[in-house]
Amino acid sequence: MRGEVGELTDVVRSDKPRTPTLMSVYDLHFTAGLLAKPKPTSLVVATTLDHFVIVTYLVDPATLRGHVHPRFELDCIEIEGAGKRALVSVVTFLDRDFRLLKCPWPKSRFGQTNYRAYVTDTVTGEHVAWFFGTCLDSLSVAVPRHVWGLPWHRGRMQFDCQYDDKATRYESFVIETQSSFAPAHLEIEDLGVAPRELAGFPNLEAGLVLLTHPTRGVFFRRDGSVGTYSIWHDRLDPTVGRARRASYPLLADLGLVAEGSVDNVHSVLIQPSVEFLIYLPPSAAF
Repeated sequence: MRGEVGELTDVVRSDKPRTPTLMSVYDLHFTAGLLAKPKPTSLVVATTLDHFVIVTYLVDPATLRGHVHPRFELDCIEIEGAGKRALVSVVTFLDRDFRLLKCPWPKSRFGQTNYRAYVTDTVTGEHVAWFFGTCLDSLSVAVPRHVWGLPWHRGRMQFDCQYDDKATRYESFVIETQSSFAPAHLEIEDLGVAPRELAGFPNLEAGLVLLTHPTRGVFFRRDGSVGTYSIWHDRLDPTVGRARRASYPLLADLGLVAEGSVDNVHSVLIQPSVEFLIYLPPSAAF
């Protein structure tokens, strides 16, 4: 098994019984349980995510399958003319006032990008996010990387994001990342309107639950084991964007998206600010 992002090899399949019935991505909806804030643990981080954007791609399920532990089933949708497609997102934001909930000082500020796919845990039935890795513009990346073994990497990020309060949309939205792990460049146009539909989903709510509201993440730790941690945020209220330019070499290295291509962008969802809680420390997934 690879401890870093890469193709999955020599994995022993879980001997736990599969959940008899898994909820289809088409049946997802916001429930009271999904939106309920978990009780705080001993280590909870609170932060405000500014310039929050989710760029989602349609990808070949067969290629993605090799990068995800076999316990997790890929969440796929049917796209007219393209058939069955899996979904991979690049989620970028600027952490503002990053702090411990019980100790609000000191506060930190840094950029972050998460690379993730959408999967279902066949044992618990949960729809969760599978993380390939994270870029963090902070020296504090050493803690999750070396103490907890997360696939987190150092990167330097520049945000050129100008929000027009009167027009309720971004006038400019450009993010540049310099990183040996995952350099990136994103330029989007904010259309300033709420999404009315998301391709491949029978209704908007199902798509928003899957793409914007996974509250548990799973990933290969750097030692090859599978780890997990949980987050919480309220229901998002995003606007629709259009990718003018999107360069994510990591996705190209994984064989998922041709470098610089925006042809298979499924959706771009933007929100100026999101309040966020992170429940730490990460633990073994199983």
